[in-house]
Amino acid sequence: MRKPTGAESVRRAVLVIDVQRGLCEGEYETFESARIIDHINQVTSRARAAGALVVVIQHESKSGPLTHGSQGWQLAPALHTAAIDTLLRKTAADSFHLTELDALLQRSAVTELVIGGMQTDFCVDTTTRRALALGYPVVLVSDGHTTLNNKHLSAAQIIEHHNETLSNISSFGPVVRLECAQEVRFVA
Repeated sequence: MRKPTGAESVRRAVLVIDVQRGLCEGEYETFESARIIDHINQVTSRARAAGALVVVIQHESKSGPLTHGSQGWQLAPALHTAAIDTLLRKTAADSFHLTELDALLQRSAVTELVIGGMQTDFCVDTTTRRALALGYPVVLVSDGHTTLNNKHLSAAQIIEHHNETLSNISSFGPVVRLECAQEVRFVA
């Protein structure tokens, strides 16, 4: 487990998952995406000011709205990024799968993750569960992730369900804590 020991302090990194044009406009626009991006920008601004690692993750596929290099694959224009952010490409719902994410977090001595982005029931969920399995406690930005309606549930219901479900997983050891964007803090 990646818990700080002794005099060490918690070192947080922010994972911004799939905030891309193809999920923020047009046919696949996620629920309240503009509000979610605003909340993510609030969190990442505080993270950068405290010197925390910000990892901006882009999903890519061979076809569809997130085809690598397409307009939909590009980061959403409203998402604030900085030259110091780390950009990471992925091809699976799990941001750790076949990427250098875990190695990057280890090199940076990260002991806790703050997660937000798109889509709640796919990439946010899978990455959060994998982070727990790898030993990272997670702060899920409760008002900083979103998705689309499906044929059974509205996006709002999916978000609420995942906030409840993910914050009640204890079998990995590390847990998920919910914090709204305004509550997330970083120590410089």
